[in-house]
Amino acid sequence: MKAIIAGGGTAGHINPGLAIGKYLRDKKGAEILFIGTKKGFETKLVPLEGFTLKTINVRGFRRSLSFDTFVAIKELFQGLFQARKILKEYKPDIVIGTGGYVCGPVLFAASRLKIPTLIHEQNAYPGLTNRILSRFVKKVAISFSESEKYFKTRNLIMTGNPIRNDILEADRQKARIEIGLDADRKLVVIFGGSRGAEKINETVSEMLVKYYSEKDFDIIYATGESQFRKISERLWHRIPDTVKIVPYIYDMAQVMSSADLVVSRAGAITISELTALGIPAILIPSPHVTANHQEHNARALEKAGAAVVMTENELKSELLYDYIKKIITDDEIAKTMSRNSKNIAKLDATEKIYSIIQQLTNTTE
Repeated sequence: MKAIIAGGGTAGHINPGLAIGKYLRDKKGAEILFIGTKKGFETKLVPLEGFTLKTINVRGFRRSLSFDTFVAIKELFQGLFQARKILKEYKPDIVIGTGGYVCGPVLFAASRLKIPTLIHEQNAYPGLTNRILSRFVKKVAISFSESEKYFKTRNLIMTGNPIRNDILEADRQKARIEIGLDADRKLVVIFGGSRGAEKINETVSEMLVKYYSEKDFDIIYATGESQFRKISERLWHRIPDTVKIVPYIYDMAQVMSSADLVVSRAGAITISELTALGIPAILIPSPHVTANHQEHNARALEKAGAAVVMTENELKSELLYDYIKKIITDDEIAKTMSRNSKNIAKLDATEKIYSIIQQLTNTTE
């Protein structure tokens, strides 16, 4: 089987594609080609996993008419031409989209060429690109029942979010040794997404300077690529060696499986990985997403007793530190949150997606 996977922009769109791609390649022997853009995070993440990435021109449309609108229209047509050329040369058996602007021209071109097509929507509120594409593709895999009402198609299948195999098979003890953690040290992992989060970075920086002591626990803190230099310079010589500051956590399976507590945004893929590993969490939903879907994600974990939720309006350095200390120093609280998290995990999404692929391509084991 030969498959093309299109997805890009943020890790939230790329990681589901990587989960599907690695499953098809490693478990089913498929050939995989990724399509993305030159400006998205896929240029870093996809090659790291050993996949070939081809790029096309495409960008998002602004809501107001401007010169950028005409540039976006021009690039859309360029992207369609480029996608069609790649599809004709590669001759895939199926084309899969996992989100981002790049999916538009790739999946539309594939549908016009009568190639079986599938898109996967991670969130309860689907993005505009996927809502438009749902009218052209063969199947739409969804992760939340709430998203059904936004799609004008009956070709919906509930799968949940695919989780990378390295997350599912992570060995906590081995990972902690490889990271270099002492057996008796607790680890808190903090990140705000692949692009970072300014409010989280401001609060965490203040918390580390005012309240954190190296005696408390270890921290791995990812600032996001764009804010790494600023945060590093701000904290230089002001924090102990028990805090490791990085721009992005590339070995996420290793780091997450080592964690005793995660402080993060509440993107759909992050939620899926937290519950798969059963990690207690403090979730800070992004207020800058459509239909406030991250808060809905976070509240679901809070309701299940698996997470504490702090909105950005509530986010204060002292309060954040109090929550961290309460969870990290009380084994009973941490164990209960971990157990509750695992109870709501969905671990078979990738297999369900593969069943759809088999159906669309008429393949069997």
